[in-house]
Amino acid sequence: MYKRILVAVDGSDTSRRAFDAALELAKAMGAKLQPYYVVENTPMYFDAPGYDPSILRNQMIAQGNELAEQMNKAMQERGVEGEMVTGEASSLDDVPTLVLNAAKTANADLVVMGTHGRRGFQRLILGSVAERCVRQSTLPVLLIPSAAGATVAV
Repeated sequence: MYKRILVAVDGSDTSRRAFDAALELAKAMGAKLQPYYVVENTPMYFDAPGYDPSILRNQMIAQGNELAEQMNKAMQERGVEGEMVTGEASSLDDVPTLVLNAAKTANADLVVMGTHGRRGFQRLILGSVAERCVRQSTLPVLLIPSAAGATVAV
C-alpha cells in the first residue's frame, strides 16, 4: 500500500493521464499525492542570437501555475491530500534528477509518470525522461502510456 505518491506532470495529454491515474490510486489507497512540475530551461535555445530565455521560462511558469490550480482543485474535489510543487531544471539538475529528488524529499513510495512511447530515432534524439527515471530510481515507477484511456473507433 502506498502512502505518498509523486506524479510528474508537464501539461501534455500524456501527463494528464498519468495525473488522473495517480489521483485514482491515491484516492483508493488514502495516499497523499504530490504533482511535480519542472520548468525546463533548455540550454540549446540560449545560444540563439537575439533569443530572450525569460520569455520561454515565463510561459512555463504560467503553465505551471495554471496546472497547479487545476490539479489542486481536482485533488480537493476527490478528497485527496496534496499540493503541486514546482522545480526548475538547470545544467546541473536535469528533469529526471529533479523528479527523483522531489520524490525523495516528499518521502514518496511511488512515482507515477506518463510515457510518450517514442521509438527509434526519435527516442535516440529526444531521450526519455521516464526511462531515465525508471533506470535511476530506487522507488517503484508506474508508467502510464500515452495511449492509456484513449478510445479506438470501431
